[in-house]
Amino acid sequence: MKKKQLCSFDIPEKAQGIKAFIVMEIMEKAQELERAGRNIIHLEVGEPDFDTPPAVVEAAVKALREGKTHYTHSMGLLELREAVARDYNRRYGVDVDPNTIIITAGTSAAMSLIFSVLIQPGREVIIPDPHYACYPNFIKFADGVPKMIPTNEENGFQYEAERLKEAISERTSAILINSPGNPSGTLIGADTLRDVAELGIPVISDEIYHGLVYGEKAHSILEFMEDAFVINGFSKLYAMTGWRVGYVIAPKQCCRTMQKLHQNFFISANSFVQWAAIAALEDSKEDIARMVETYDKRRQFMLGELRGMGFRIPFEPKGAFYILVNMKHIDSDSYRLALEILDKAGVAVTPGIDFGPGGEGFIRFSYANSIENIAEGMKRLRGFLADKGTA
Repeated sequence: MKKKQLCSFDIPEKAQGIKAFIVMEIMEKAQELERAGRNIIHLEVGEPDFDTPPAVVEAAVKALREGKTHYTHSMGLLELREAVARDYNRRYGVDVDPNTIIITAGTSAAMSLIFSVLIQPGREVIIPDPHYACYPNFIKFADGVPKMIPTNEENGFQYEAERLKEAISERTSAILINSPGNPSGTLIGADTLRDVAELGIPVISDEIYHGLVYGEKAHSILEFMEDAFVINGFSKLYAMTGWRVGYVIAPKQCCRTMQKLHQNFFISANSFVQWAAIAALEDSKEDIARMVETYDKRRQFMLGELRGMGFRIPFEPKGAFYILVNMKHIDSDSYRLALEILDKAGVAVTPGIDFGPGGEGFIRFSYANSIENIAEGMKRLRGFLADKGTA
């Protein structure tokens, strides 16, 4: 018997207006090709290919066996918040009050809390262009306006001080910075961070790729100002994407409101995962060092291969696991080009348009894959370019 449809759904424009996360769509198309028997090299997704360090897994299993499967404090285990505070002191020499840290189910939940307390309807959050694809969606969903500041490849897609100052108005709620950056893989220097801190505007610093830095030092915004929002977590550095655990460090005056939001919308992060996160901070240093060393070898190899194909990369990425490459001379439509590379070469890459208008014409390559797979991907890309007559 056919069921009668009784309901119609008037989905709010705010929800309908959320754009697709293009890198996920590329990955899903690649998986469809794999199910059809194609061999695909994945250079699109920003996900570590390493297993989570053994000490972290063992800590999670131990927590489960000990029955640590109940709600925790809404701000997270005090033991984990204290461990995060110690980690920031070790890395950056800053003192962080554990009571200003909220443990969240990944950094996406952290962003949701931050924008909820910062944005009045119609107010602006300044973000770089290109930028992490989801920033504008979070801002818009909080009834804010993402104000994109164009950046360029010559300075590593980072803010220029004068342009940033000119963008500030009475409508500005916050400035968002991301270092090492996605999709650029470049770092913001100490002088620029100091300039940003002195603008007198709330700052949101996405530091999720800290620790994944090669030959340079990443600086936290907390070295230059106290009342900043810091986003960080365990997905990237500790190869814990599926564990969904992150945190936000917030100004004291915002913490109680953010805690109440977290209580209502999320209750708490997973308890046994929080115990595992303590082990990540305290017992996985050797594993992390090996991973970082391996990423650096892959970075150097991929840079050499891309430059050997004639691509100009004027500002060398020194963090995360991305290289953003200008391919406008091949096709100015990056989505179309990414699909063509996937279809003809069997290599999944991310179109720059996913990261905003400033990313159009660029392709992001991720080296979060084995050097053998990267080598095969580069070989296929070289063949693709030769077939197009652009090698």
